[in-house]
Amino acid sequence: MNVETIKNEIMTMALEYCPKIIGAIIVWIIGGIVIKWIINLLSKLMEKRKIDDSLKPFIKSLTSALLKTLLVITVLGMLGVEMTSFIAILGAAGLAVGMALSGTLQNFAGGVMLLIFKPFKVGDFIEAQGYAGVVKEIQIFNTIITTGDNKTIIIPNGGLSTSSMVNYSTMPTRRVDWTFGIGYGDDVDKAKEVLKKLLSEDARILKDPEPFIAVSELADSSVNFVVRAWVNGADYWGVFFDMNEKVYKTFDKEGLNIPYPQMDVHIHNA
Repeated sequence: MNVETIKNEIMTMALEYCPKIIGAIIVWIIGGIVIKWIINLLSKLMEKRKIDDSLKPFIKSLTSALLKTLLVITVLGMLGVEMTSFIAILGAAGLAVGMALSGTLQNFAGGVMLLIFKPFKVGDFIEAQGYAGVVKEIQIFNTIITTGDNKTIIIPNGGLSTSSMVNYSTMPTRRVDWTFGIGYGDDVDKAKEVLKKLLSEDARILKDPEPFIAVSELADSSVNFVVRAWVNGADYWGVFFDMNEKVYKTFDKEGLNIPYPQMDVHIHNA
Protein backbone atom coordinates (compact mmCIF):
# COMPACT_ATOMS: atom_id res chain seq x y z
CA MET A 1 0.00 0.00 0.00
CA ASN A 2 1.60 3.25 -1.12
CA VAL A 3 1.33 6.72 0.40
CA GLU A 4 -1.24 7.88 -2.10
CA THR A 5 -3.56 5.00 -1.22
CA ILE A 6 -3.23 5.78 2.50
CA LYS A 7 -4.08 9.43 1.87
CA ASN A 8 -7.14 8.42 -0.09
CA GLU A 9 -8.27 6.11 2.71
CA ILE A 10 -7.84 8.85 5.29
CA MET A 11 -9.74 11.33 3.13
CA THR A 12 -12.54 8.83 2.61
CA MET A 13 -12.83 8.13 6.35
CA ALA A 14 -12.69 11.84 7.16
CA LEU A 15 -15.45 12.62 4.67
CA GLU A 16 -17.52 9.75 6.07
CA TYR A 17 -17.03 10.22 9.83
CA CYS A 18 -16.35 13.94 10.29
CA PRO A 19 -19.96 14.98 9.61
CA LYS A 20 -21.14 12.28 12.04
CA ILE A 21 -18.71 13.38 14.74
CA ILE A 22 -19.51 17.07 14.26
CA GLY A 23 -23.23 16.30 14.25
CA ALA A 24 -22.87 14.19 17.40
CA ILE A 25 -20.99 16.98 19.18
CA ILE A 26 -23.62 19.52 18.17
CA VAL A 27 -26.43 17.23 19.32
CA TRP A 28 -24.59 16.59 22.63
CA ILE A 29 -24.20 20.32 23.32
CA ILE A 30 -27.73 21.24 22.26
CA GLY A 31 -29.13 18.21 24.13
CA GLY A 32 -27.37 19.26 27.32
CA ILE A 33 -28.82 22.76 27.03
CA VAL A 34 -32.30 21.38 26.32
CA ILE A 35 -32.09 19.03 29.33
CA LYS A 36 -31.18 21.94 31.62
CA TRP A 37 -34.06 23.95 30.18
CA ILE A 38 -36.48 21.04 30.75
CA ILE A 39 -35.30 20.57 34.35
CA ASN A 40 -35.69 24.30 35.06
CA LEU A 41 -39.14 24.27 33.47
CA LEU A 42 -40.06 21.21 35.54
CA SER A 43 -38.91 23.00 38.71
CA LYS A 44 -41.10 26.01 37.92
CA LEU A 45 -44.08 23.76 37.16
CA MET A 46 -43.65 21.93 40.47
CA GLU A 47 -43.45 25.25 42.31
CA LYS A 48 -46.58 26.48 40.52
CA ARG A 49 -48.49 23.25 41.24
CA LYS A 50 -47.21 23.29 44.87
CA ILE A 51 -45.76 19.80 44.65
CA ASP A 52 -44.62 18.37 48.01
CA ASP A 53 -41.04 19.45 48.79
CA SER A 54 -40.18 15.80 49.46
CA LEU A 55 -40.91 14.89 45.83
CA LYS A 56 -39.11 17.72 44.06
CA PRO A 57 -35.46 16.51 44.34
CA PHE A 58 -36.50 12.95 43.48
CA ILE A 59 -38.49 13.91 40.36
CA LYS A 60 -35.75 16.26 39.12
CA SER A 61 -32.98 13.68 39.64
CA LEU A 62 -34.95 10.88 37.97
CA THR A 63 -35.99 13.05 35.00
CA SER A 64 -32.42 14.28 34.50
CA ALA A 65 -31.02 10.73 34.57
CA LEU A 66 -33.57 9.48 32.00
CA LEU A 67 -33.02 12.41 29.62
CA LYS A 68 -29.23 12.08 29.79
CA THR A 69 -29.49 8.35 29.08
CA LEU A 70 -31.61 9.06 26.00
CA LEU A 71 -29.11 11.70 24.88
CA VAL A 72 -26.18 9.26 25.18
CA ILE A 73 -28.06 6.61 23.18
CA THR A 74 -28.92 9.18 20.49
CA VAL A 75 -25.31 10.39 20.17
CA LEU A 76 -23.96 6.84 19.96
CA GLY A 77 -26.52 6.04 17.26
CA MET A 78 -25.35 9.05 15.24
CA LEU A 79 -21.77 7.80 15.48
CA GLY A 80 -22.80 4.53 13.89
CA VAL A 81 -22.82 2.35 16.98
CA GLU A 82 -25.17 -0.60 16.47
CA MET A 83 -27.84 0.11 19.07
CA THR A 84 -29.22 -3.44 19.23
CA SER A 85 -25.84 -4.80 20.26
CA PHE A 86 -25.22 -1.78 22.48
CA ILE A 87 -28.50 -2.24 24.32
CA ALA A 88 -27.75 -5.95 24.79
CA ILE A 89 -24.31 -5.12 26.20
CA LEU A 90 -25.84 -2.37 28.32
CA GLY A 91 -28.41 -4.82 29.66
CA ALA A 92 -25.75 -7.38 30.57
CA ALA A 93 -23.63 -4.70 32.17
CA GLY A 94 -26.68 -3.40 34.02
CA LEU A 95 -27.37 -6.87 35.39
CA ALA A 96 -23.81 -7.22 36.61
CA VAL A 97 -23.78 -3.75 38.12
CA GLY A 98 -27.20 -4.38 39.66
CA MET A 99 -25.92 -7.50 41.42
CA ALA A 100 -22.87 -5.60 42.64
CA LEU A 101 -24.94 -2.65 43.77
CA SER A 102 -27.85 -4.53 45.30
CA GLY A 103 -27.69 -2.31 48.38
CA THR A 104 -27.88 0.81 46.25
CA LEU A 105 -30.89 -0.55 44.36
CA GLN A 106 -32.51 -1.35 47.69
CA ASN A 107 -31.99 2.26 48.72
CA PHE A 108 -33.53 3.41 45.43
CA ALA A 109 -36.57 1.20 45.99
CA GLY A 110 -36.77 2.47 49.56
CA GLY A 111 -36.75 6.06 48.33
CA VAL A 112 -39.62 5.31 45.96
CA MET A 113 -41.62 3.70 48.78
CA LEU A 114 -41.00 6.66 51.09
CA LEU A 115 -42.20 9.11 48.46
CA ILE A 116 -45.30 7.03 47.66
CA PHE A 117 -46.48 6.28 51.20
CA LYS A 118 -45.05 9.46 52.81
CA PRO A 119 -44.46 8.33 56.41
CA PHE A 120 -42.75 11.71 56.80
CA LYS A 121 -42.12 14.85 54.78
CA VAL A 122 -39.54 17.61 54.62
CA GLY A 123 -39.67 19.61 57.85
CA ASP A 124 -40.86 16.74 60.07
CA PHE A 125 -38.93 15.80 63.21
CA ILE A 126 -38.26 12.05 63.14
CA GLU A 127 -36.30 9.43 65.03
CA ALA A 128 -34.91 6.50 63.03
CA GLN A 129 -31.81 4.33 62.72
CA GLY A 130 -30.53 5.67 66.04
CA TYR A 131 -30.76 9.34 65.02
CA ALA A 132 -33.27 12.11 65.65
CA GLY A 133 -33.59 15.33 63.68
CA VAL A 134 -35.50 17.45 61.18
CA VAL A 135 -35.87 16.07 57.64
CA LYS A 136 -34.12 18.42 55.21
CA GLU A 137 -34.25 16.45 51.97
CA ILE A 138 -35.46 13.10 50.63
CA GLN A 139 -33.14 12.05 47.80
CA ILE A 140 -33.23 9.02 45.50
CA PHE A 141 -30.91 6.92 47.66
CA ASN A 142 -30.68 8.78 50.98
CA THR A 143 -32.64 10.94 53.38
CA ILE A 144 -30.83 13.90 54.96
CA ILE A 145 -31.74 15.07 58.46
CA THR A 146 -30.31 17.77 60.71
CA THR A 147 -29.95 17.03 64.43
CA GLY A 148 -30.63 19.46 67.26
CA ASP A 149 -26.91 20.27 67.57
CA ASN A 150 -26.75 21.05 63.82
CA LYS A 151 -25.16 17.84 62.57
CA THR A 152 -26.08 16.60 59.11
CA ILE A 153 -27.00 12.90 59.09
CA ILE A 154 -27.36 10.92 55.85
CA ILE A 155 -29.56 7.83 56.26
CA PRO A 156 -29.87 5.23 53.45
CA ASN A 157 -33.47 4.90 52.30
CA GLY A 158 -33.38 1.09 52.23
CA GLY A 159 -33.13 0.67 55.98
CA LEU A 160 -35.29 3.71 56.62
CA SER A 161 -38.21 2.28 54.63
CA THR A 162 -38.11 -1.16 56.27
CA SER A 163 -37.38 -0.37 59.93
CA SER A 164 -39.26 1.27 62.77
CA MET A 165 -39.46 5.05 62.81
CA VAL A 166 -40.99 7.69 65.08
CA ASN A 167 -42.49 10.81 63.51
CA TYR A 168 -42.98 13.51 66.16
CA SER A 169 -44.60 15.94 63.71
CA THR A 170 -47.57 13.88 62.52
CA MET A 171 -49.94 14.97 65.30
CA PRO A 172 -50.40 18.64 66.28
CA THR A 173 -50.24 17.95 70.03
CA ARG A 174 -47.98 15.87 72.30
CA ARG A 175 -48.21 14.62 75.87
CA VAL A 176 -45.52 15.67 78.33
CA ASP A 177 -44.76 13.16 81.10
CA TRP A 178 -42.96 13.88 84.38
CA THR A 179 -42.22 11.92 87.53
CA PHE A 180 -41.83 13.97 90.73
CA GLY A 181 -41.08 12.57 94.16
CA ILE A 182 -41.71 13.77 97.72
CA GLY A 183 -40.40 12.37 100.96
CA TYR A 184 -42.29 9.91 103.16
CA GLY A 185 -44.16 11.95 105.75
CA ASP A 186 -44.82 14.90 103.40
CA ASP A 187 -48.41 15.95 102.72
CA VAL A 188 -49.53 14.11 99.56
CA ASP A 189 -52.66 16.25 99.07
CA LYS A 190 -50.62 19.44 99.38
CA ALA A 191 -48.15 18.17 96.76
CA LYS A 192 -51.00 17.43 94.35
CA GLU A 193 -52.45 20.91 94.86
CA VAL A 194 -49.06 22.51 94.20
CA LEU A 195 -48.65 20.51 90.98
CA LYS A 196 -52.18 21.42 89.81
CA LYS A 197 -51.48 25.09 90.48
CA LEU A 198 -48.22 25.04 88.52
CA LEU A 199 -49.91 23.34 85.58
CA SER A 200 -52.83 25.78 85.53
CA GLU A 201 -50.48 28.78 85.55
CA ASP A 202 -48.76 27.73 82.33
CA ALA A 203 -50.81 29.00 79.37
CA ARG A 204 -49.05 26.60 77.01
CA ILE A 205 -50.60 23.58 78.72
CA LEU A 206 -53.92 22.63 77.11
CA LYS A 207 -57.09 22.41 79.18
CA ASP A 208 -58.53 19.63 77.02
CA PRO A 209 -57.47 16.92 77.65
CA GLU A 210 -56.98 18.10 81.21
CA PRO A 211 -53.72 17.34 83.04
CA PHE A 212 -53.46 14.11 85.01
CA ILE A 213 -51.79 13.78 88.43
CA ALA A 214 -51.61 10.58 90.51
CA VAL A 215 -49.40 8.72 92.96
CA SER A 216 -47.59 6.22 90.76
CA GLU A 217 -45.11 4.50 93.07
CA LEU A 218 -44.10 4.05 96.68
CA ALA A 219 -40.38 3.89 95.99
CA ASP A 220 -37.50 3.08 98.33
CA SER A 221 -36.92 6.68 99.38
CA SER A 222 -39.80 8.68 97.88
CA VAL A 223 -43.49 8.84 97.06
CA ASN A 224 -43.58 9.38 93.30
CA PHE A 225 -46.21 11.29 91.34
CA VAL A 226 -46.84 10.81 87.64
CA VAL A 227 -47.83 14.07 85.93
CA ARG A 228 -49.15 14.19 82.37
CA ALA A 229 -50.16 17.25 80.35
CA TRP A 230 -50.94 17.94 76.70
CA VAL A 231 -49.27 20.74 74.74
CA ASN A 232 -48.81 21.85 71.15
CA GLY A 233 -45.91 20.04 69.53
CA ALA A 234 -43.77 23.18 69.26
CA ASP A 235 -44.11 23.84 73.03
CA TYR A 236 -43.05 20.36 74.19
CA TRP A 237 -39.47 20.97 75.33
CA GLY A 238 -40.13 24.46 76.67
CA VAL A 239 -42.92 23.19 78.94
CA PHE A 240 -40.92 20.12 79.98
CA PHE A 241 -37.86 22.07 81.14
CA ASP A 242 -39.80 24.96 82.69
CA MET A 243 -41.97 22.60 84.75
CA ASN A 244 -38.92 20.81 86.16
CA GLU A 245 -37.48 24.12 87.34
CA LYS A 246 -40.78 25.38 88.77
CA VAL A 247 -41.39 22.18 90.73
CA TYR A 248 -37.91 22.26 92.23
CA LYS A 249 -38.26 25.87 93.38
CA THR A 250 -41.90 25.63 94.55
CA PHE A 251 -41.56 22.34 96.46
CA ASP A 252 -38.73 23.88 98.47
CA LYS A 253 -40.83 26.97 99.32
CA GLU A 254 -43.84 24.84 100.28
CA GLY A 255 -41.81 22.64 102.60
CA LEU A 256 -42.03 19.58 100.36
CA ASN A 257 -38.87 17.53 100.25
CA ILE A 258 -37.45 16.15 97.01
CA PRO A 259 -35.64 13.06 98.31
CA TYR A 260 -32.57 11.43 96.87
CA PRO A 261 -31.24 7.89 97.37
CA GLN A 262 -29.32 7.56 100.63
CA MET A 263 -27.98 4.81 102.81
CA ASP A 264 -27.74 4.62 106.60
CA VAL A 265 -24.73 2.67 107.88
CA HIS A 266 -24.89 1.26 111.41
CA ILE A 267 -21.62 0.16 113.04
CA HIS A 268 -21.84 -2.44 115.82
CA ASN A 269 -18.88 -3.00 118.10
CA ALA A 270 -17.99 -6.65 118.45
